[in-house]
Amino acid sequence: MGKRTLQTELCNMLGIEYPILSAGMGPTLIGEKTGAPVELVVAVSEAGGLGVLGGSGFSVEELRYAIREIKAQTDKPFGVDLLLPKSVDLPAGGGAKELPLREVLKKLPKPHREWIEKVRAEMGLPDVDVMIKLDSTTNRPKESIQVCIEEQVPLFCAGLGNPGFMVEEAHAAGMRVLGITGNSKNARRMAQSGVDLIVAQGHEGGGHTGRIGTMALLPQAIDAAFPVPVLAAGGIGDGRGLAASLAMGCIGVWVGTRFLATDEGGALDVNKQRILNSTDEDTRVSTAYTGKTLRASLNEYHRLWDSSGLDPLPFPTQVLISSALLWGFIEANKTDYVGGLAGQVSGLIQDIKPARQVLEEMVEEAVDILSRKLPDSVIAK
Repeated sequence: MGKRTLQTELCNMLGIEYPILSAGMGPTLIGEKTGAPVELVVAVSEAGGLGVLGGSGFSVEELRYAIREIKAQTDKPFGVDLLLPKSVDLPAGGGAKELPLREVLKKLPKPHREWIEKVRAEMGLPDVDVMIKLDSTTNRPKESIQVCIEEQVPLFCAGLGNPGFMVEEAHAAGMRVLGITGNSKNARRMAQSGVDLIVAQGHEGGGHTGRIGTMALLPQAIDAAFPVPVLAAGGIGDGRGLAASLAMGCIGVWVGTRFLATDEGGALDVNKQRILNSTDEDTRVSTAYTGKTLRASLNEYHRLWDSSGLDPLPFPTQVLISSALLWGFIEANKTDYVGGLAGQVSGLIQDIKPARQVLEEMVEEAVDILSRKLPDSVIAK
């Protein structure tokens, strides 16, 4: 049997073979030295999909370096995903690009500082000396966007916020722009702002997520965004999810958790294992990590935060709290309190394998459903 073909309008728009994008996944902890790995982006793009670099953990210059690394390893199209917060309230640092985490924590409200110290003392956690990047892409979104434009990134993705304000400049540089939404109202708003593509992510999805389930969201988002095409996200981890998304009217899929649990995926080993051990009920949505609703593998940190009685700080300041404790949990080998971003599709994932194999199996299964199984099982006149 020859190589299977599965092409949609998305393939023509982006110059790719299959309508599958890896979600832009960055590090879960401030201070981590790498973002979503270059290797995963390259593997997905080389396999015929489009790999997306999660840039939230990089400094502005590290982002530029990572983009050039991708270009050095593949000539296939790829994307960069950045978070565009409404405001940033981190210390200026007196011109410094980095500050020790312990110094930054002193700027937090007193109740939050005291809670961190209480947890550290009661659990015997070390005071991990992590440097905070004050010039991170999340803290410097406009500068980071300029890097993407200067480096001629084929696809810009806004994992948070509406990127409509940059569309004109991006188009002038030959770059497509993608926005991500969790409801139909924002899908309409993004479409009107001029973006080229919209990802509609259901409540099932890992990372930052909304309140509407994927099955209910997709048709409403497609109608609201028309004529801007829509990709599906949330609960998609195999060819069945891909086929269903195409049947709903989407032109492709945005896949996170399944690609995170690959050889090239950037998750910590403990987080990959947690995905493998999960059922469909073993993730939770919480504001504990970033201050915004975010789905991650269920772990004891969820319960610890819930018992604090504190309100989350605005994004991205809340990330300082979760990072301060999670680095301590890792150093103290308290893995019950460690869990990375993951969606409900975790219950489908039984093994870690190469990203290329994940993509090829997804395509093969979707083609089989659409060309053979569905026609054989449904009578349509």
